[in-house]
Amino acid sequence: MKELRKRVDLIKQKLDFEGLRRQVREIEALSSHPEFWQDQQEAAEKMKKLSSLNKEINEIEELEKLLAAVETTGLEKKIAKLELQTFLCGKYDHLPAIFSIHAGQGGVEAMDWAAMLKRMYLRYFERRGWGYQIVEETLGDEAGIKSITLIIDGSYAYGWLKKEAGTHRLVRQSPFNADKLRQTSFALVEVLPKIESSSEVDINENDLETQFYHASSHGGQNVQKVSTAVRIKHKPTGITVSSQSQRYQEQNRKIALEILQAKLWALNEAKAKAEEQKLKGGRTQAAWGTQIRSYVLHPYKMVKDLRTGYETGDAQAVLDGELEGLVEAELRSVI
Repeated sequence: MKELRKRVDLIKQKLDFEGLRRQVREIEALSSHPEFWQDQQEAAEKMKKLSSLNKEINEIEELEKLLAAVETTGLEKKIAKLELQTFLCGKYDHLPAIFSIHAGQGGVEAMDWAAMLKRMYLRYFERRGWGYQIVEETLGDEAGIKSITLIIDGSYAYGWLKKEAGTHRLVRQSPFNADKLRQTSFALVEVLPKIESSSEVDINENDLETQFYHASSHGGQNVQKVSTAVRIKHKPTGITVSSQSQRYQEQNRKIALEILQAKLWALNEAKAKAEEQKLKGGRTQAAWGTQIRSYVLHPYKMVKDLRTGYETGDAQAVLDGELEGLVEAELRSVI
């Protein structure tokens, strides 16, 4: 029990338990004023944060009650869960995530693999109780998807998902040829924080080239007669982003700018890391060449993370969204 008490106290210290309670009091005080509700979007964001803060506080208070009652059944498991939360201490870990999947080279095989990853991750998001919004999706010519971009709205979504970024490799018997030959396919996962403050990245409107087009359904038919979808190109970098999930141009433009802001932030981070590696005499790899995980379905079944060495023979469970073991192993490995 003394050891469990030490672990709980450390969790409270790392999560700044008193700071969490202080933030709750501040938001509750603000919400008591009529002017707080005049800006509906800002009020909704604050109330969502209040709910997340109260959830963390309740989890810690539950540990305290179990300790006080000297009940160890399930206590260590609950402590281990909150200990993982303390690892998410990066500046942007608490933010929602912008999550993208891109099919690699290999035509229909790679596009089918990208669709399999989409299904896997959507099930994982649902298991965690996270909401998500599909911002842009480009379907494959014959099967699967070429790419998809989503906004994941969950507590610490970026912190949990950021290590999923990289190249995912699939080995299987091809379902697209009569001989069912062994086929290797690749897809790239990109994870960015949905940065709330525009001060993080300065975007000059003169650097933007904006196009409006018709949002399309999966059948290729126009959803609306007006051009509501938005595509924005950042001319200095060549980065292009788009959104077609909303009914109005301005809403899609806002989402596209949020994605652009995240991509420019990631570009700045990559430049800083490359410069750091250069000063250290090291080399940096292109993101596309960074293979992080292999999913083997033939001639045997295994999923292995190449960074942590974590592996499981239950490949189907992983593809059904059971990613907890892989994600937690990577999270613990960087501490």
